[in-house]
Amino acid sequence: HAPPPAPAPPAGCFVFDLPDWPQVDFAKFGPVELRPLARIKKLSGANLHRNWISIPHVTQFDEADITDLEAFRKTSSADTEREGFKLTMLAFLIKACITALRQYPEFNASLDKTGENLILKRYYHIGVAVDTPDGLVVPVIRDADRKGVFDLARELAEISKLAREKKLKPGDMQGGTFSISSLGGIGGTAFTPIINAPEVAILGVSRSAMRPVWVGGKNADGQFVPRLMLPLSLSYDHRVIDGALAARPATPVRLRA
Repeated sequence: HAPPPAPAPPAGCFVFDLPDWPQVDFAKFGPVELRPLARIKKLSGANLHRNWISIPHVTQFDEADITDLEAFRKTSSADTEREGFKLTMLAFLIKACITALRQYPEFNASLDKTGENLILKRYYHIGVAVDTPDGLVVPVIRDADRKGVFDLARELAEISKLAREKKLKPGDMQGGTFSISSLGGIGGTAFTPIINAPEVAILGVSRSAMRPVWVGGKNADGQFVPRLMLPLSLSYDHRVIDGALAARPATPVRLRA
């Protein structure tokens, strides 16, 4: 009897007929060590692979001038440190992202399972990638739009501590509408973050650096001045978001502490 036909893949998914993974006896070429992957990496690895091959990623690179914002953050840090937490740039980035998400709701959305409809979310739950000894986890700050910068900084400190102590619950990492992955405390100038499905975009943040910026218009009466610039890498699902929308700036607003 002929074997039954393979079931059809879900709508919007593709079947990849890939060659088998190379099987190599590495010990033939030199000393090796076998180190099992941490459980977090095993779980996240499968999801990252699915997201990378099933979502048409595009990454938009840009820089933000944070000179004045960093000066404000430093002057305000003494107040938060007295309360037991640090005022990080990430808290300001969350608020800035919410401003952009409100102006461009396509980024705060998901495709439905048919791939033919966009689900626009009217809530703002921001996932924040946290590096732990066992791998990367993405806890979610819920209703971030209803919280001030100081509240967000305090919650970021709390969830980061829970993540490093392996005390996060599954529900703490569910329901996100948009994610931020920050490597600013480590280094680099840009990278291509992988979208955390079913979200449609993720913002990567690299280390800020002083750069000469032309100020004074396009004419010769301007000059180069040192400004603190923050590299940003926005990966987005090209099925939902076009390049023009990703590159378009958001209107700035005043942030509250």
